[in-house]
Order: sequence, then C-alpha cells, then structure tokens
Amino acid sequence: MDTQVLKRPLLMLWQKKASTSNGTTPKLPFAATSRMSFYTGRYALSHGATYNNVPLKISEKTIGDYLRPHGYRVGLVGKTHMRKDVEGMERLGVDPESSRGVLVSECGFEPYERDDGLHPDQSVSPDLGYNNFLRKLGYEGHNPWHEYANSGEDEQGEIQSGWYMRNAHLSARVKEEHSETAFTTNRAMDFIQESKGAPWCLHLSYIKPHWPYIAPAPYNSMYSINDMLPRNATEAEKENVHPVIDAFMGHKESIAFSRDEVRERVVPTYMGLITQLDTHLKRLIEFLKSTGEYDNTVIVLTSDHGDYLGDHWLGEKDLFHEASSHIPMIIHDPRPSADITRGLEDNRLVEAIDLLPTFLDLIDANSSSHTLEGRSLLPILRGDNPDADSWRQYAFSEADFAWRQARLTLNMAPDQTRAVMVASQRWKYVHYEHFKPQLFDLLNDPLEQKDLGTDQAYETIRQEMQTALHEWFRQRKNRTTVSNEFVASVTNSAHKKGYLFGYW
Repeated sequence: MDTQVLKRPLLMLWQKKASTSNGTTPKLPFAATSRMSFYTGRYALSHGATYNNVPLKISEKTIGDYLRPHGYRVGLVGKTHMRKDVEGMERLGVDPESSRGVLVSECGFEPYERDDGLHPDQSVSPDLGYNNFLRKLGYEGHNPWHEYANSGEDEQGEIQSGWYMRNAHLSARVKEEHSETAFTTNRAMDFIQESKGAPWCLHLSYIKPHWPYIAPAPYNSMYSINDMLPRNATEAEKENVHPVIDAFMGHKESIAFSRDEVRERVVPTYMGLITQLDTHLKRLIEFLKSTGEYDNTVIVLTSDHGDYLGDHWLGEKDLFHEASSHIPMIIHDPRPSADITRGLEDNRLVEAIDLLPTFLDLIDANSSSHTLEGRSLLPILRGDNPDADSWRQYAFSEADFAWRQARLTLNMAPDQTRAVMVASQRWKYVHYEHFKPQLFDLLNDPLEQKDLGTDQAYETIRQEMQTALHEWFRQRKNRTTVSNEFVASVTNSAHKKGYLFGYW
C-alpha cells in the first residue's frame, strides 16, 4: 500500500436506492440488520441484531472498536437504528453515561450528531438537535421536525402532514438550506473541520430519501410522472404467489404503492430528494477539497437497502428482489495504486461485511480473521484480482420478519420467520423456514418476474444453491475471543507445559 498516506480519513456516505454509475454492487440484509453487518464485518446470523432496534451484543466489536486503537476519531452524523445492549451493560456494570458507556451505547461511534430521522409528535425527543437548530431560526412549536421539515401547506394555506403520501407533492415548510439533508451535511462539515489533520472516520448517514415523503422547494416539483421509470410489476406475479410474498403484498404500504395515484404522487418527490442529496454531496466534496482533506480521504457511498416503491406490488423493503437488496457502492480511493481501476464498474459480488476488512487493510491493521466474515476490497480497487472465479461465488442476505404484519397473516411464531438469500452472478435462491423456496434466473429474467422455486426443470440448480447455503451456515465464525494466530502458536504444545498425556 502507499505508506505515505497510511493514516487516512475514512468517510462512509449513506443514501437510499440511488443509481450507481461506477463501483461495486453489494447484496445485503436490511436496515439495522445491514448496518450492524457493515459495522461489525459479520453476518446477522453471527452478530444477532436481526431487525431495527434489536440490541447489538456488547461483546461485538464494531468499526470504532477496530479503528480507535490506531489513532482514529470515529464519529456518527445522522441515522443509525442501533439500540444499546442494556442488559449486557448492566450485567458488566458499564455506566451508559461514562465515556466507554457512550461508545458502547452508540455502536462504537462518537455520537457527534445522531438523528434517526423519524420523530412523530408522540415520541419526539425534547433534546433533538435538529429541532433545537430549527427553533433558533424561528421555527417554533412542539416538534418543528414534523410541523415544518415534514409538513407542507395546501392551496388553502392549511398545514398538511408529510406522513400522508397524498401530500408528497407539497413543498416542505422549511427553507431548503434548513432541511434535514442540509443540516446533516453541515454537521458532517463541523466534524471534519474539528478532526482534520489527524486520522478520522465519519459515518455520515443521511435520512432522506425516506418517508415521510416530502421535499423542500425546488426539489418537490423538479420531476413529474413523465420522468418516472415504469413499475416493475405484472399481474402474473399475483398468480400462484409465494405465501410470504403474498403476506407482504397485504401490508398497508404495499397496497398503497400498488395504486398508480400513489406512485405518481410519491416517486417524483423521491427523485427530488435524491437530487437534493446529490447537491449536498457535491457541497461536501467541495468542502473536503477546500480543507485539503479530499486527496487523503477514502470515500465510500453506499446504502442499507433499496425501496420497492410499488415494484413487485410491494412497498418498503424486507424481501430479496433486486429493488430491495441490490444497492450501490461507489468507492473513491485517492492513492495512485487505485488509478488502474478509477472510474470503472466492477460487477463481482460484494457484501456489506466487506467494508470493515477493507478499512483495516487500508491502515495495514491486523485482519482479525477469527471474527471478520467479509474480505478486503483493496485487491479489486488495485486491479490485483482480475479473475472473477477467484473472488466469491455467492453473496448472502438475511431477513427476519418477526415484527411485521406478514408474520401474523401467516400465523407464525416470532422465532420462525427467518429467510436467507443466496445469489450467484446468475441465480438467486431464497430459503424460507416452513415454506417453499424461490429461484430466479437473473440472466434471462433480470426483472425477477418468473419464480422457478418449484419448477422441476431447475431442481439441479436449487440443489446447488442449497448446498452453498448449507456450506455458508457451517462457516460462520463463532470463536471470537481467541485469534487464529494465537491458536496456531499454541497448537500441540501442551507437552511443553508438562501435560504429558499419552506418553509411555
């Protein structure tokens, strides 16, 4: 690696379902589950945080735990659905208000400006930083986040809540420069300004685009229905539909997005929110350049999941179609060694768990091979690994829908709702506990309109994917308290310590 920039800033940018122009294309689990996989470098099966606000075990190391000993300041600006392991902290006597307790409570990050982005009036925090920011600017009220940033005014001057999708076309009552996206960018700049000149890592996690679907002017009216991509859904998908998919089709958000009027009201605004984010990302990049940090900063743009927005007659996320599980990953590595791949797109299978090993590789740190389940992307960035066959053959993604209405529809117990996706370059296989599998041919059916899960002509393919899944289960890393290097150093050495079992 380039030792002259060994200690480099790391910037992780997050946004929803943006199109990718270059980089790699990971497949991953969803929301908090995927975030915890990004943070730990481990699959959900290993780290155990399978859904939003499921506490990550206090014993699980995260990006901050790995990078901080190497001199990095590791901060969070924006959204994360991590919840602290209260039971574990109490058992170990960790004070959540102590310096260590704060880091454990915030998934290893310094919570420079944490804002999970969903603040209904019934549960808004009185200390929400964004609300305090708005009040100082004259946006009064109990909850300016809702009353201004996520509400609009209709033609009669009546305030309309952005929680209702019928109001998505209205402009938010907040000035664009005071919006959540602008505020989050400003706070990221504050962190960088404070940290420049020393190693830092910032997890910058944008809230929008996300419901409530409402945007400030001019982004609320920047696009129209003429700019929308057609819905990826056919009537044939509703015939002989998989029971789990059918249950999700019955969710309120799925029913809503199955209506043309809903998509035509929401999707243009969603597109506007993406463009607004692009505008502020440009502002952030220009700031990095002005501070002299850009040429010494590795930047990763990715997301925790996509959004169906009506594709396959579904809303939200949670399942494994490309609309939900196939997300962007764009990496800017300023080192000369990455020039050979600069601007190129690589379609090899990449997973959320690969980022942490990449960061450790960047700073020439211990690989922690006994805990990390991903693999460094630096060989791809350097062009050292041109043979796709020597990379991974399968990507895996996990889901746990115990919290969703679908579980009740299917009359399932909370511990019976796991699903796992296995994807190769061509095939996608989904295993559901207690239900038949799904299989899609991504080469001949890239829109995933034909489920081959029970087609006898593809039994051999299903068997191959099941074998890959079973091998994946067997390879999970659960011995995390002792390194592989230590095990190697003491193997077959008991006799040196006087334990002479087996001797005559």
